[in-house]
Amino acid sequence: MGVERGRERGKDLLTGAQVLSGQLGKTIQRLRKAYNLSLSELAEQSGVAKSIISQIERNETNPTLATIWRLSQALDVSIERVLATGDEEPFIEKSSRADTPILVSDDGRMRLAIIGWIKTVEWLQWYDLSADPGGVLDSDAHQRGSVECLSVTEGEFEIDVAGAVQRARAGETLRYRCDRPHTVRCVSETTGRAIMVVIMKAAVME
Repeated sequence: MGVERGRERGKDLLTGAQVLSGQLGKTIQRLRKAYNLSLSELAEQSGVAKSIISQIERNETNPTLATIWRLSQALDVSIERVLATGDEEPFIEKSSRADTPILVSDDGRMRLAIIGWIKTVEWLQWYDLSADPGGVLDSDAHQRGSVECLSVTEGEFEIDVAGAVQRARAGETLRYRCDRPHTVRCVSETTGRAIMVVIMKAAVME
């Protein structure tokens, strides 16, 4: 039983490493900054040398699975420990507004509150997006096969994916491939609000 469980965990780790391939550095850096951790602090928590983490974030090295595991453990509490209170007890986790990391666009006019669970970041991410009129969010291509969904709750947004442009108002949802450069713009004269969900390829594999 123990051997089988070990094989399953090894398979999960390999899959996770493949999923993150090419974006591992950006992912580690984004999570570290979202939690306001310095390189030194993450190095202390994970046991991975500061210089190695720096190289990983710049995509200058291919980390071992053991290194990826140590970093992932340092960046979040495992689900096993979260549910350690017992299988029969309900699991309820609450995050306050103050505990919710905020990402800001380059122009400072779009804010993405990371309301998704850190444990799903490899295959599912979601954000509470708020934007000032004229705000622009430029994004690089995500991994191949990824789809982004933008559900507008206030105002109006425009999506530009490789030259294909579409707009959505409050109550409408746009779904589009995000494995190519894409841009989100707030085109209303008032503040825009939306829920953004990113479904990575891992969610539809096999």
